[in-house]
Amino acid sequence: MLDRGHGCQPLRDERLAKITADAIGFFDGERYELLSWCVMPNHAHVLMRPFSGVPLDKVLHSWKSYSSNAINELRGSSGRFWAREYYDHIARDDEDVIRIDRYIRENPLKAGLVDWRWVGSKV
Repeated sequence: MLDRGHGCQPLRDERLAKITADAIGFFDGERYELLSWCVMPNHAHVLMRPFSGVPLDKVLHSWKSYSSNAINELRGSSGRFWAREYYDHIARDDEDVIRIDRYIRENPLKAGLVDWRWVGSKV
């Protein structure tokens, strides 16, 4: 449902998508290696390798906390922007990494977002 663009789509606003993309990339090379990412109109996908000693939940909290505060400030709103839960998957080998990267990069096209610019990959 999310990938098809159902529901609220606040990240269609380029300002909000940029805040989210910037948050995802901020600690690349310091806390994790960012491999690929995509900010969709209503969610985001990220493929990354957290560095040793850096818990995944702390990385996600930093992305969500920073971006929700910045987005709320820009919109003149308050409260929760992101859902509490998240879906994670362990890529077990290079083949998995390639498959997940392809899914992330192709996600905007599958949703009909032909000129979508909020996607990147190093894979």
